[in-house]
Formats: sequence, structure tokens, C-alpha cells
Amino acid sequence: MKRSLWITLLVVLGVGIFVFSSIKSTQNTMVTLEEGVVAQWAQVENVYQRRADLIPNLVSTVKGYANFEQGVLTDVAEARAKATSVQITAKDLDDPQLVEKFNSSQNQLSQAFGRLLSVQENYPDLKANVQFQALMTELEGTENRISVERKKFNEAARAYNTHIKQFPANIFANMLGFEEKAYFTAAPSAQQVPTVDFSK
Repeated sequence: MKRSLWITLLVVLGVGIFVFSSIKSTQNTMVTLEEGVVAQWAQVENVYQRRADLIPNLVSTVKGYANFEQGVLTDVAEARAKATSVQITAKDLDDPQLVEKFNSSQNQLSQAFGRLLSVQENYPDLKANVQFQALMTELEGTENRISVERKKFNEAARAYNTHIKQFPANIFANMLGFEEKAYFTAAPSAQQVPTVDFSK
């Protein structure tokens, strides 16, 4: 009888160790993936901040051209102020509405910046300005970085979201409070086909 008690205790202990190591491994993987999402979010914020820091210099350079469309400059300044006022912490990444609000404010800044780029074509002196060209090159590089970092963020969020939805991680994710992270999505205007008019 003592031998069967020891066997039962060893089996229970073995099962307990297996369950504990499974939970520990799953939680550690979820923590690692979540930290990857947080770190990538910091990179996204970093490149958006870089853009926000460069735009005032560009606007100041353009203001030197007295007849430049002031409405465009005002739109850029307002869009930048709105974009920098919407702040999201890493803890907010599981709220799709907050991520969409952040994304929307950044898209508005991109659209205002796009209008600035299209209007500058009418000012040959501005296009020839060395400082303006240097800032434009910096901003173009920053826009590319934004695209790359957003893609990397979505990849990190996808890996994390996939893991916490798979069995048995989904059980532990629910128990331990790991929630799905929101993705960056395209602006609604990206779905519209641009109109090209060659009649002018």
C-alpha cells in the first residue's frame, strides 16, 4: 500500500511539474512577444516624432516666400499640433479606437504635408532652395521609415496576437490578462482611386 501511495504522489508531482512548466513557458512567451510589440511601438513613436520635429523647420523655410499659400501652411501646422496631441502608451495598444484615433491624426498630417508638396511645385525658387531640398530629403526618408516601422509593428502585433489566440496559450492569456493588440490600417482615403484629368 505504501508503494502505491508513493507512485500516486510521484504521478501527481510529475503532472504538477508538467503543468507548472507549461504555464511558465506559455507566460514567458507571451511576455516576450508583448515586449516585442511595446518595443516596436516605441520605434513607431520615434519616427513620428522625427517627422513632427522636421515639419516646423520646413514650414519656417517656406514662410520666407511671401506669396506662398498661407492656408496650406496653416493646415500643416494645425495637423501637426493635432498629431502630436494624440498620445498612446504601450498599455493602450489593445484599444482599437485609441489606435485608430492616433492613426487618423497621423494620416491628417500626412495629407496636409502632401498638399504642401503639391503646392511647392508652383514655386521654382522654393524648389531650388538648398535648405528646403535638404528638409524635403529628410522628410521623405522619415516617411519611408514610418512605413517600415508600422509594418514591423504590425508583424510584431500579429505574432503576439496569433500566439495568445492559439491553444493552450489562449486559456492562460485570458487568465493572465493578455489582450489582443490593434494593428495599423490604411487610411480610408487609400481605398479611393485618384482622378486623373489630362484635358487641362
